[in-house]
Amino acid sequence: MARKLRETAAGLPLHIIHRGNNRMVCFLDDQDRGCYLNWMNLYRQKYNVSVHAWVLMSNHIHMLCTPHEKYAASQMMKCLAARYVRYFNSKYARTGTLWEGRFKSFPVFCDVYLLTLYRYIELNPVRAHLVSTPREYHWSSYKTNAYGRSSNLITPHSTYLELGKSEKVRQKKYKDLIKESVNQESLRKIGLNPKELGIELRLGSEEKIL
Repeated sequence: MARKLRETAAGLPLHIIHRGNNRMVCFLDDQDRGCYLNWMNLYRQKYNVSVHAWVLMSNHIHMLCTPHEKYAASQMMKCLAARYVRYFNSKYARTGTLWEGRFKSFPVFCDVYLLTLYRYIELNPVRAHLVSTPREYHWSSYKTNAYGRSSNLITPHSTYLELGKSEKVRQKKYKDLIKESVNQESLRKIGLNPKELGIELRLGSEEKIL
């Protein structure tokens, strides 16, 4: 029996996490990552979802988005996950599941903490010791939000736009925000329980970091 679509409030931002089954690697090369992003853009347009920030790690993804219809996020993620599994299994001559069940989603009820999530998501590669700065990591939205790199995937949230009247000012203020650390207390303020998420904020292996 097909799973019932998960309902969320239209217009309420969501922090979405989708992990590989048993922490398995989901992206083996840049072609994999590029295909995933292309389909993310396809389905976010099809189901009317605005994506504000994202990162692709080797064994999981993060996305900050706003669905504009109650089933939009669920429809987008269902189609994206299924499409990518078909591609991945065909390319690598494998069968079976790839993802660890359904994606997790956490509503963000207070806009004032949205920028904490922006930063948390785009700093994942730094916490995972993959790079020294988020600018060095290609597979995230950081270069769009901090440097204005063109992207048809990203829609700035109104909270981000309030950083300044011009792109240059917003990008400067955002780069300054990125320099601030994101600790467990910051996550609790936006209603996220680090232990519940499986988040390890101390420096360590990627598998311990969301």
